[in-house]
Amino acid sequence: MIDPTVQQIFLIGFAAYEQARRLPEHIRYAGWCILSCRTAILGGHKQSCPDGHFHRIWYNSCKHRMCPICAFTQIVRWLEKQKARLLACDHFHVIFTLPEELRFLWQFNPRLMTNLLFRCSRDTLFELLSDKKYLGAKPGMIASFHSWDKKLNVHPHIHCLVTGGGLSISGAWISVKNGFLLPFAVVRDKFRGKLIAYIKKSLLSGELVLPEGMNKQRLLNLLNKLGRKKWNVKICEKYSHGNGVLVYLAHYLRCGLISNSRIEKIVNGHVTFN
Repeated sequence: MIDPTVQQIFLIGFAAYEQARRLPEHIRYAGWCILSCRTAILGGHKQSCPDGHFHRIWYNSCKHRMCPICAFTQIVRWLEKQKARLLACDHFHVIFTLPEELRFLWQFNPRLMTNLLFRCSRDTLFELLSDKKYLGAKPGMIASFHSWDKKLNVHPHIHCLVTGGGLSISGAWISVKNGFLLPFAVVRDKFRGKLIAYIKKSLLSGELVLPEGMNKQRLLNLLNKLGRKKWNVKICEKYSHGNGVLVYLAHYLRCGLISNSRIEKIVNGHVTFN
């Protein structure tokens, strides 16, 4: 029995899904890549022994970042590049999450909201760590954006791999105090304030697209309400190096939404995955 794959799911259902919906071109292209990967559509080459006893055809890969067939090579290449950038110091893993109540904004404004999440995450960490009260130095950081969770629900959030120290104005290296990056509540409140302010600015400037039934005043009321709530920001324990976090990020960034190994069965158009 052949193990079920993402490609098999697409072979069964993507044509009907594509016809029933107005899909952006980049999604149509991703679907075509996954359907075509390592098939005759993309071409290939034949390997043969000199005496003609054995022949084998190798079809080309699509190399799309959402294709699980191509994932391993993509992960290895990305990891090699990023590991070369790591500094020989402690690292911290910080996660900034867009509140559930504002996820509809990302769905209608993916590019704008993604940029705001990156900007607010970076500015929150850099401003606090540059303050002599906490560190007084500029850290190094690798940040990545994820738009889903393990259950494949919409869940926009930013992963930050931050050095446990930074360079002062004079160029001297300063390590974090007592093994802690920053006070959690301070990071949470500053990120919340920054993102709300940027969303309000984008709304008033006309950059922000609102869904039907949502007007400016309703969104402003929602933002004011969220300004009094606790947001989901996580600062993980210190790592002696950043390799573990990079491996975690690589599997998100370079192997698509779901790997073939998570798919358990495909029965009558229903997919079961762990």
